[in-house]
Amino acid sequence: MLPLLQYRIPAGFPSPAEGYAEKGLDINDYLVRNKASTYFFRVVGDSMVGARIHDGDMLVVDRSIKPKHGHIVLAVINNEYTVKRLYAGNGVIELHAENPAYPPIRLRENDELRVWGVVVGTVARFIV
Repeated sequence: MLPLLQYRIPAGFPSPAEGYAEKGLDINDYLVRNKASTYFFRVVGDSMVGARIHDGDMLVVDRSIKPKHGHIVLAVINNEYTVKRLYAGNGVIELHAENPAYPPIRLRENDELRVWGVVVGTVARFIV
């Protein structure tokens, strides 16, 4: 468990910090809503940088959430994993990257799609 300062950090102009460590923060409790159905995956590639998901980040994926239009999902297409934004409507399902260098994935008649889970968070480490 890590200490949690009871002070909100402004991302604008600096403000004098008077926060004290009052309670702990268990990072798993913060990120994981349903322990039995939550998994972590490491991202490879840059197709989701527009959603602030970068190469090397960890995805927090919850299998208990029903995927909906607009969710970022971990999908399996023809036995290959990918993370994309789900677009579903008018009988059409597409998976969109959040990087203009990658075209949308439009499922063809013989394609097999399985939405493995919904991305509920990320963990990123800065290079220092």
